[in-house]
Amino acid sequence: MDAQDKKIATDLAYEIIKDVSRATRPYFGTQKAGAKVKIGADGTPTSYIDIIAEEIVIHILKEAPVYSYIISEEIGELRLGKGTKRSISLTEELRRDDIPEDERPRFIFLVDPIDGTTNAIKEIPAFGISIAVASVPEGRLATLNDVELAFLSNLANGNFFEAEKGRGCWLNNEKVQPSDIVNISNMTLGGFTKSSTIEASKLVDNARRMRVLGSVVLELSYVASGRYDAFLDLRGSRIIDIAGAKLIVEEAGAIVTDKYGEPLNNKLSIHERAIVVAANNKILHDQLIDILNDNQTDLIAKIGVISRIDQDRSILFSAKIIDYLLRNGREVIIEKRLSHKLSDLKQNPDLDEIIEKTKKNYPQMAHLLDDIDFEIDYDELSENIFDFECDMAIILGGDGTLLRAESKMKPEIPIFGINMGTVGFLTDTEVQDTFTSLDEILKGSYYREKRARLVVSHENNHYSAVNEVVIMTDQPAKMLHFEIQVDGEIIEQVRADGLIISTPSGSTAYAMSAGGPIVDPKVGGFIIIPICPYKLGARPFIVSDNSEITVKLLKKGKSAVFVMDGQRSEEARYEEEIKFKKSEKDVYFIRTSSKYFYKKVKDKLNEGGINETPRCNNE
Repeated sequence: MDAQDKKIATDLAYEIIKDVSRATRPYFGTQKAGAKVKIGADGTPTSYIDIIAEEIVIHILKEAPVYSYIISEEIGELRLGKGTKRSISLTEELRRDDIPEDERPRFIFLVDPIDGTTNAIKEIPAFGISIAVASVPEGRLATLNDVELAFLSNLANGNFFEAEKGRGCWLNNEKVQPSDIVNISNMTLGGFTKSSTIEASKLVDNARRMRVLGSVVLELSYVASGRYDAFLDLRGSRIIDIAGAKLIVEEAGAIVTDKYGEPLNNKLSIHERAIVVAANNKILHDQLIDILNDNQTDLIAKIGVISRIDQDRSILFSAKIIDYLLRNGREVIIEKRLSHKLSDLKQNPDLDEIIEKTKKNYPQMAHLLDDIDFEIDYDELSENIFDFECDMAIILGGDGTLLRAESKMKPEIPIFGINMGTVGFLTDTEVQDTFTSLDEILKGSYYREKRARLVVSHENNHYSAVNEVVIMTDQPAKMLHFEIQVDGEIIEQVRADGLIISTPSGSTAYAMSAGGPIVDPKVGGFIIIPICPYKLGARPFIVSDNSEITVKLLKKGKSAVFVMDGQRSEEARYEEEIKFKKSEKDVYFIRTSSKYFYKKVKDKLNEGGINETPRCNNE
């Protein structure tokens, strides 16, 4: 299509959009607009407002000074121009070699006169007209790759998209670009799914926002301008709906493919449909394709097992889990202290009595302790926790057990926690649900939750914490005087019994007990909470996790201890600084439900839940 042809096609598109907008506007939100007139060429009902819009399109192209083919939702496939109108089959027409040169159509128009008809009828402001213009190929069928121009107008608010192949995309005459979101948990997803599509449900569950506006052409184009980060239609979109929006999205720099990540190059036909997956960039798009094709998770082949060893029920249950994993063909390694306990228990002549006593004391898990296979060489499977190399670590215990284990393992090992403590905010599942959850995980039906950790620096030493760091006096009933800086700016000088620097993960632990807010783990911030401050105006702060927090002790002669996750304590003296920054290495948890956090808050903290108030998540 040369420059002259592009100008002719553009002028026709502008005229169509202007006249359709003027003619249909009086009918928006009226009962007459929704009257069903007939069944359209694509097999869907045609409303009165659709007929008004399409008649304008046909009239303009019929009276145009050039011949064109048109594919339209209501009337099907036509040849129009120079005062003529004729029904055709585009596939057959393009195969003809007997059309005189002066009668050959110059363009293929793909038009949806009103996409989102129901919205127009109900005056919901998400409906528009879409026009794609393709060149007419010689000797072959036309495909989506032949589309060179696209025009899309939101008839409700006048927003106007325009794209030219190889030159870019504009919204209201300004160039647009997609968003830079790369994480599914942060994305705004638009589109249409099938009720039985499990993979799509995973996307919806993990997306930050889901939008269904009822207009494929508008919503697909929203990926181009950053209003959406991704869009999908798993029902199968009509080619006339996506032809223009596809070019708009691609010219903006985003990606549109089928469900398998393959480029869309369907033939241009009233009957053609395609499953559409669009995303702002390749990183996010690859994640969508992986999930939709059920290969979003790596096979978990090698698993480490760690447990609290101060109670028989945990040790016995770890034996049951090890047996289960081995029977399911997984390689298992066991933390050394646990393997020694298991070996001792295996040799204990009172083993049967210990099992029966445990069942009696914990009837809710009695059936889980049946038929444990102790004919396993636990010492052969044992490894030092510092040397663990595995795809997942199963940790049996409360949050304290989990935090102790996490501090000793390599940070890239994801953790699956089974609650055998008091609270278990960081754990994923309760004892009775363990094997149901493990069945799902071993099938690959899980996701990895990333959480931030703190790096603590003091006197050239560096430590880490997942939950919080607590700074307190080493002398009971004595107050400390703190200066708190954020990125070098003093935000507070406060006298208090202590100070907590918490991650969002720790917001449900000591920080909450000290009056701090509950913070969603997805929030990128740290919480600063004075413990029992002397001054009434001292309140918690939430600061960006991109900031550096500095705490200095101001009271001469006073020293303090700072405790990381309730596990490790160090001493700080007068005028010494303790610095806190976000670690470059996050901690990962294996989760079986995307509704993890708020469900935990509800289950653990609401009235009728656990009776004990958590302090440091260390039980």
